[in-house]
Amino acid sequence: MVRVALKTMQGAAFTVIVGLVLAAGAAVAGEPAPRLPTPRPQIGQAESKPAPKDGFATASLPKADTIKPETAKVGANAPVFAGIPFDERIKIQAALFWSGDYAGATNGEDPMLAAVKNYQKRAKGNVTGVLTPVERAALVAAAQNYEKEFGWSVVVDPATGIRIGLPTKMVPQARDAARGTRWSSAYGEVQVETFRIKDPNLKLAAVFEQEKREPATRRVEYSVLNDDGFFISGIQGLKKFSVRAKIRDGEVRGFTLSFDQMMETIVSPMMVAMASAFSPFPERSAPFAALAKSVEYGNGVVVSERGHIVTDRRLTEGCQVIVAAGLGDAERVADDKDKGLALLRVYGPRKLSPVSLAGAPPKSGDMTLIGIPDPKEQGGTKALTEVKARLADEATIELQQPVPMAGFSGAAAIDAQGHFLGVTEMRNFVLASTEPAAPPVHLVSADTIRAFLNARNVEVASTTGPDAKASVVRIICVRK
Repeated sequence: MVRVALKTMQGAAFTVIVGLVLAAGAAVAGEPAPRLPTPRPQIGQAESKPAPKDGFATASLPKADTIKPETAKVGANAPVFAGIPFDERIKIQAALFWSGDYAGATNGEDPMLAAVKNYQKRAKGNVTGVLTPVERAALVAAAQNYEKEFGWSVVVDPATGIRIGLPTKMVPQARDAARGTRWSSAYGEVQVETFRIKDPNLKLAAVFEQEKREPATRRVEYSVLNDDGFFISGIQGLKKFSVRAKIRDGEVRGFTLSFDQMMETIVSPMMVAMASAFSPFPERSAPFAALAKSVEYGNGVVVSERGHIVTDRRLTEGCQVIVAAGLGDAERVADDKDKGLALLRVYGPRKLSPVSLAGAPPKSGDMTLIGIPDPKEQGGTKALTEVKARLADEATIELQQPVPMAGFSGAAAIDAQGHFLGVTEMRNFVLASTEPAAPPVHLVSADTIRAFLNARNVEVASTTGPDAKASVVRIICVRK
């Protein structure tokens, strides 16, 4: 167990959070994990356990083989979210993260099942692991309150694949960062930055030491390195900071939180929720974070010999210039908001390989997404990348691995036989949206594309064409 002395009253909340961030390890060791009261105890009637009164937080990082966030399987008798619509499920998860009921997987139990049980116990209900309609309604209402007051949302960062909880009203500005994405307040008082480092020869200890030293203004007050992750906190200039990261298969993913010291009492409750929601390699889907990019990359699929290209409509919104890599400038000639499609066209003599839209309707099962990711993911190159996925129903795509999806919007989807199934539509989180949330990765089927093109008198190939990979092109949107 690690005991961290509180040097000042101002640092008390931050040190307690250190314990909470690492609390899962204490639970694995058979000791109760310390927990702060929920910032707004509106779900359930019982309050959380108070923070330690002696001014110390005690916790240790879990061993790699004792706790594996979101890798445990749900038992047949524990369908955590069975029958719950996607939009309601997202809100329930957000509420469980905020309240601190989610503490990762222990003893092979599904982490969300454990979170539901923790909530039911705290609310003095029947601990069954299955939410009642009343419990569901209470959690949804709590999530809506947190969203309204703080902009609290749980999203996946497309640049790194990390699931993270964000108080978006506190950090409304989102921009690309060197190794991920940075969210910040208007004047930079609060910043959240994700990072992803991939190297087959990567040593976690080396990354740990680098994060302690860089930037040079960092003064580390607490740090702990474990087999599969690390945590660092301290002072950076006039700001407090913390870094949390995990490693898997030669890849380190994590995030850094920094804030002005005078903001500590405001930020501290958020830190509890963010630590709970953080998952570097999430197994459960969540909406993708919406980012305002001046230059955005995606994909399109060539559908005619006359230069027509179909892509995700969202990719083309607000573009001053659209470029089809290797083909030149492209014009957006049509779009359909309901179908989520945009039709582009390049002009002049080209040697194009239009995809065949004559395939059978998609069926549930394994599939492959083919596209060219963001250049940052490939060291500036433009090679085609394949992502293994599964079609859960006629429109919902589930990724088989939690991989970064930056630049994959509009990618082609093919089945095991190589038949073109459609294009991917990336769904972002929309704050305070009144519409039901859609699956994060959505399939716009070949039939839908064909109808979209027929309505605009675009002649398409009716016979089996070349490999669908040859029809994929990178699309670049340049905004102001």
